[in-house]
Amino acid sequence: MKQDMPNETPTTPSVIDSEALAKLQAWQGRSETLADDITAAPVRALSATLDRDDALPEAGTRLPELWHWLYFLPHHRQSEIGEDGHARRGGFLPPVPLPRRMWAGGRLAWEPGNPLQVGDRIERTSTIASVTHKAGRTGELVFVLVRHEVRNERGLALTEEHDIVYRAAAQPGEAGPPPTPAPKDAAFSRDIVPDDVLLFRYSALTFNGHRIHYDRRYVTQVEGYPGLIVHGPLIATLLVDLLRRNVPGAQLARFEFRAVRPTFDITPRFRIIAPSGIRSSSASQTAGCVSSSVRTISRVRRYTRITRAASSADM
Repeated sequence: MKQDMPNETPTTPSVIDSEALAKLQAWQGRSETLADDITAAPVRALSATLDRDDALPEAGTRLPELWHWLYFLPHHRQSEIGEDGHARRGGFLPPVPLPRRMWAGGRLAWEPGNPLQVGDRIERTSTIASVTHKAGRTGELVFVLVRHEVRNERGLALTEEHDIVYRAAAQPGEAGPPPTPAPKDAAFSRDIVPDDVLLFRYSALTFNGHRIHYDRRYVTQVEGYPGLIVHGPLIATLLVDLLRRNVPGAQLARFEFRAVRPTFDITPRFRIIAPSGIRSSSASQTAGCVSSSVRTISRVRRYTRITRAASSADM
């Protein structure tokens, strides 16, 4: 996993020494297998959340790319939930002793000729591939890479690498990474209003109890962010949705995305953009600034189309 973090001496004492890291790395190789059914109700609900006017899904309806995140949801008992809204650490994922957890990115590949469909009985095998540690200006970082394989009755349908980053607690006066100018050569775009309702609906659809997405007091006073955080997978889903709206019939072969900086709800809107002829994608919230990077590679009408998307508050 690429880790584009500053190579600087941390300003706070390390809480993860070589012995602690070795204990976390003992989780490498652990796996779990979950089963689920692709039902129609979550598909209808996400379509409404994305403000789409899709036909009602029925058995055999193709599941849009990234919508598999509506399934294999975590169903931990309420007594098993930690302060941040996630399950307490130390189950399938290693018990990383850093308080802030975020979805850092991922890489996905779909098997040609075997799309996921409504009515499929599906199985996901997940494996902890690696646990790595890095220290920078803002403190310690631990990266956990999880590999997923999703199968239906016809065989392997999707492989996914999911990057999770754990961060040290926010320091007083801590500034975010410097912004990167977003591209301006938009082939097509869409404005998104990241309000509380959108974030709540996506949290509910994915059974995501992480409080950084809906609890303003917690995210600002405990984790030290300036506002509610837009879900990384929601931004990725919006980027793919932009392609679906403007290139009907597009089928993704591969998809890569990497979060560069959080996107917050404290500005009125952000813009998803697809410039032409660029090989990666991005999303940003502050005018002209990139907040997450995404590469999309899609098979469209027997050829491969490579697009870039970006979002900004007011470009």
